[in-house]
Amino acid sequence: MSRSLRLETPAVFAPLLAPARYKGAYGGRGGCKSHFFAEKLIEDCLAEPGDSGAGMRAVCIREVQKDLAQSSKLLIESKLQHYGITEADGFKPFRDQIETPGDGLIIFKGMQEYTAESVKSLEGFKRAWWEEAQSAGAHSLSLLRPTIMRNSGAEMWFSWNPRRRTDPVDVMFRGPEKPTGSVSVSTSWRDNPWRTTELEQERLDCLRITPEQYDHIWEGGYATVLEGAYFAKHLAEAKAQGRISRVGADPLMTYRVHCDIGGTGARADAFAMWVDQFVGKEIRVLDYYEAVGQPLATHVAWLRERGYTPKNAQIWLPHDGETHDKVHDVSYASALREAQYKVTVVPNQGKGAAKQRVEAARRLFPRMWFNESTTEAGRDALGWYHEKRDEARGIGLGPDHDWSSHGADAFGLMCVSHEEPRQALKPIQYSNAGIV
Repeated sequence: MSRSLRLETPAVFAPLLAPARYKGAYGGRGGCKSHFFAEKLIEDCLAEPGDSGAGMRAVCIREVQKDLAQSSKLLIESKLQHYGITEADGFKPFRDQIETPGDGLIIFKGMQEYTAESVKSLEGFKRAWWEEAQSAGAHSLSLLRPTIMRNSGAEMWFSWNPRRRTDPVDVMFRGPEKPTGSVSVSTSWRDNPWRTTELEQERLDCLRITPEQYDHIWEGGYATVLEGAYFAKHLAEAKAQGRISRVGADPLMTYRVHCDIGGTGARADAFAMWVDQFVGKEIRVLDYYEAVGQPLATHVAWLRERGYTPKNAQIWLPHDGETHDKVHDVSYASALREAQYKVTVVPNQGKGAAKQRVEAARRLFPRMWFNESTTEAGRDALGWYHEKRDEARGIGLGPDHDWSSHGADAFGLMCVSHEEPRQALKPIQYSNAGIV
C-alpha cells in the first residue's frame, strides 16, 4: 500500500489541488510556488502506483539548464528529507534523477537539449513541471505540450515570476485564449504563512533601496523597469505619488503629438508617437502609439480615429522629419502637411543629443501625469530604456538602441520641445501654406 502524505498547503493553491491539464502559479518572491509544486509532485508519485501498477514518470524542465544546480532536484530532495520519505517508501535519489515508487522516475532537463525527434523520449511521462517558465520559448512549448498531453491523466505545471506580458507562458495562461482545462493562481509573499523575519527584511530592504524593482520582484508585477534604466526611479516615483492614473484631456488645449520616425518595410525601426498636453506647469501624457513597418497613412489614420485631428492637434518631428524618403520624393513633414496638420521640426541638437533628451526628461518627470490605460506600452519602453555599457572597461557608451529606444526618443523630443524660458530652441514651424 502506498504511503499517504499529509501536506499543509497555503489556501491560495487550493484551485491547483484538483486534476487539471495545465496548472500555473505565478507571482513574486516568497509566494511558495516552487515549494507547492515540489510537494505536489512527491504526493502524486506516492499516489500513482496505488496497490499495483506502473509508477509516475515526471520531468522537471527549464528552458536552459547547464547543470543540476540550476534544477529543482535539490528542492525535491529537501522535501523528501523534511517529510522523512526514504528508499523504503520507493524514493531513491541518484546523481541526475530520482527513482520513485513503482519503478517511476523524475528527471531534470533543459528544453534546449531537445529536438523534434529527441523530445519523443518523454512519451509516457505524466507530469512536466516547468520552473522559471517566464523564460520558456514558444518553440519549446510547441515541442513539449503535444508530447506530454497525449497521455491520459497527464498534467503540465508552470511556475514563474512574470516578466513581460508577451512571454509565451503569460500569453498561454493570462491571454484572451487559454488552453482547455487550464487553471492558474497568483501568489505573493502575503500568501506564505511560513515567511520568516529574514524574508520580510529582504522585502523591506528592496522597497527602501530599489523601489523601482519592488513590484516586479515581490508583487509579481511585470518587469516594467529594467535595473539601471534611465527612468526607472522616476516611473516608480510617479506610481507611488499617484501620477499614473486616470488623466483626462483639457478640451480647450491643443494636443501635442511628438514622434520618433521609423520607416516602412519589415526591417524598419518602429514609428512612435506620444500625445500630450502642456497645461501650465503640468504635463499630461495622454496616449501612446507604436507600429513597425507601416506607411504614414496608417499612423495618420490612428490619430484621426483617436480624435487627434488637424483642428485640435499639432505634430512635432525630429530633425530627420524633413529628410526625403529614398523611394518617394516626400518627407514626413511634407506628407503630414498634406494631411492638413501643423508640423514643427525640432533642429538637430548635435553631439550628445540622446543624453540631452534623457536629462530633459528626468528634469520634467515630476510634473508629468500619465493616463494609465493608454500609455502602458510607452511606459514599458521608458522603463527599459538603458545605457549600453562596456563591462570590461566599466564605462557607459550612451543609450542602447533596442526595442525601447524609439518610444524613449519620442518621449525625449516631447521634453526638449517643452516651452520654458531656460530653453532656447528655435524650431522650424510649418503651416498648411509653408514656413511660418
